[in-house]
Amino acid sequence: MNFDPNGIGQKLHRHVSALFPIFRSITGEGMRQTLAYIGESIPLQIRQVPTGTPVLDWEVPQEWTVRGATLRRLNGDVVLDIADTNLHLVHYSHPVDRVVPIEELQAHLHSLPKQPDLVPYRTAYYANSWGFCLAERQRQALTDPAYHVSIDTELAPGVLNYGEMVLPGEGPDEVLFSIHCCHPSLANDNLSSIAIAIELAQRLERRARRRFTYRFLFAPGTIGAITWLHLNREVTARIRHGLVLSCLGDGGPPTYKRSRRENADIDRYVAYQLRAGGHGDRVRPFLPYGYDERQYCSPGFDLPVGCLTRTPNGEYPEYHTSADDLELVRPEALADSLALLCRLVDMIEADYVPLGTCLHGEPQLGRRGLYQAIGGQPIGADPSSRFDQLTLLWVINQADGTHSLLDIAERSGKPFAAVAAAAEALAAAGLLNRADPSPARASDRQAGDR
Repeated sequence: MNFDPNGIGQKLHRHVSALFPIFRSITGEGMRQTLAYIGESIPLQIRQVPTGTPVLDWEVPQEWTVRGATLRRLNGDVVLDIADTNLHLVHYSHPVDRVVPIEELQAHLHSLPKQPDLVPYRTAYYANSWGFCLAERQRQALTDPAYHVSIDTELAPGVLNYGEMVLPGEGPDEVLFSIHCCHPSLANDNLSSIAIAIELAQRLERRARRRFTYRFLFAPGTIGAITWLHLNREVTARIRHGLVLSCLGDGGPPTYKRSRRENADIDRYVAYQLRAGGHGDRVRPFLPYGYDERQYCSPGFDLPVGCLTRTPNGEYPEYHTSADDLELVRPEALADSLALLCRLVDMIEADYVPLGTCLHGEPQLGRRGLYQAIGGQPIGADPSSRFDQLTLLWVINQADGTHSLLDIAERSGKPFAAVAAAAEALAAAGLLNRADPSPARASDRQAGDR
């Protein structure tokens, strides 16, 4: 999956820019517009689930429609208008149209005293409430005794929408990429991951061979993943690897939070890639807080799903504020995140558990054209080869049907790509077979089938 990082970075940033103005929430027209935009680039199936549908321990909420919202002085001067930034309105605010005393109004205002120029992002999905978000400097300027609050919204029965794209592979085992797409104008969280997922899906669609089936899920946070899990219990048994993608466009280094299992293959794959890129210290243990990985990793499902970000949620000052804008998201960071995911996919596709056909004694490599050392020379690298002789011998020795290619790479200290190339050469010579049609170990499958 090669590409020009400058060109692809700009392309990804254009996706972010196009999606930025849309007023998204967990339901409503903004979500449908976002899914429609994604569907212009990849074959997305858009689902809808009616309000009131029981989903696990939850229920699909009412659909929220927003027509406008302003805060005005009594002389008609506009103080706040969501036409200026759609972060101004607390999500799921119920309709209000009345004069509100300043004392009462203050209880419905949200600002950041330590970041006085930024507007925060706040929600009240499951509370009968309303409110405005504003900069602390704006809040301090509210000195009138009363203000006119006009919130033209509607909460009514409707639907929850989510979209998914499934790319069939040679086998039923699946790789899940889950992306929340319910936030309004927040470029890094969550538009960066939407843009990257679109491009990754397109590249996988063009891939000549896919061992795995790939599923891309674009859904509102929390309730979307819960709804999908409720409706797709039979699919969860096929998920062998999964990633929640978010915050992939800022200038920080990549960061990975492990799945609940802590040592699932996906945890090891991402950790390997981060170590190879000099970011081995950016692997973190599982924590039941964050994005939708906590739904996939709930104990009843316990799926092998981790979370990939750059700077994690809550750890950059622009997080969930008006500063999470188009300038925060960098084309080079978007391209780097996509490149990491492409390398990860290549690794997932290449890994398997090999079983040698000659287990008693070392096979004779010379007559098969695989022995490169001559005379008294030590075993070393052939510059024209993708792997050296020692890599070949490591694969032969470890190919007993219990070690994956990743196991061999980690034990030998050889690059995974070199181990995979050596295994390919041995397989071509009839010295290696697959011990298992899936790279998932028996222990991994048993955990997934609980």
